[in-house]
This record gives sequence, structure tokens and C-alpha cells, in this order.
Amino acid sequence: MALERTLILVKPDGVQRRLIGRIVSRIEDKGLSIIGMKMLQVTPELSKRHYAEHVAKPFYGELEAFITSGPVVAMVIEGPEAIAVMRTLMGKTNSRESAPGTIRGDLGASRQMNLIHGSDGPDAAAKEIATYFQPSEIVASPGTLIPHLWAKEEA
Repeated sequence: MALERTLILVKPDGVQRRLIGRIVSRIEDKGLSIIGMKMLQVTPELSKRHYAEHVAKPFYGELEAFITSGPVVAMVIEGPEAIAVMRTLMGKTNSRESAPGTIRGDLGASRQMNLIHGSDGPDAAAKEIATYFQPSEIVASPGTLIPHLWAKEEA
């Protein structure tokens, strides 16, 4: 099984609520590697690139207003099945429906203001990572912990 990469955003509500450290800890506790991280302000132009498939939809204005309302923390996460693992760790989109033990289930209370974004598949992950990060901003994990986290055939 090959290592996979995904984009994770701590959204403005997560940043404002000072949950960055708690979210990062959960990612690291799961054994995933953070190979890129930065704080930035999403502009309307960046929002349109990130949410290109939603721009023409009626709810897009509200989505853009939220994602541009404050800084976000963008991360590139790497690990076996990182996309699926992160989506499980995040919980359902609607925080009120998310299971206890998930980020949204434990820390969130809203459908839209749900603390965190994660890529939903390999194509989206590649596109989103390229939208937020230059290749030089991604630092390959040295892999020293891999033998202690996964069996050889998993990494």
C-alpha cells in the first residue's frame, strides 16, 4: 500500500476557537505525517479556485463569505490511506450528526461551520494541494516512525 496525501484546512471557526493545536494533535496521534503547513487568509479568488465546482450554486456566496472570514491553517497530510483516514477522523459534514471521537463530533456544533475541510478523493487532493502549496513548501517525511506505526506492506 502506497502512502497517500491529502489537503486539510482548519477553517476560520477552528482558528478563531483556538482549536488548531487540538486538531493537529489528533492528526499526529493517528500516526499521520504533516509534511506541509501554513496559516493564510483565503481570498475570494482562492475560494473560487478551491470551490470551483460550487461557484454557480446558490449557496456559494455564503460559502465564500465564511471561508474568507478569517485565517485558515492549510496542511498536507501523508500516510497510508490518508484521505479515508482523515475523513473518518473528521466525522460527518454536519457536526451535530458526527460521532463522538471525531473532530467534528467532539468539537463542532454546526453543518457549515464545521471546523475542518479534507479532500474527498485522490483527484481532489492533488488539485487542492496544488492550489494551496508550492512543491517547495512540502517537506517529505523522513519516515523514521513508519516501522513503529505500520507493517511493511502498509507503508
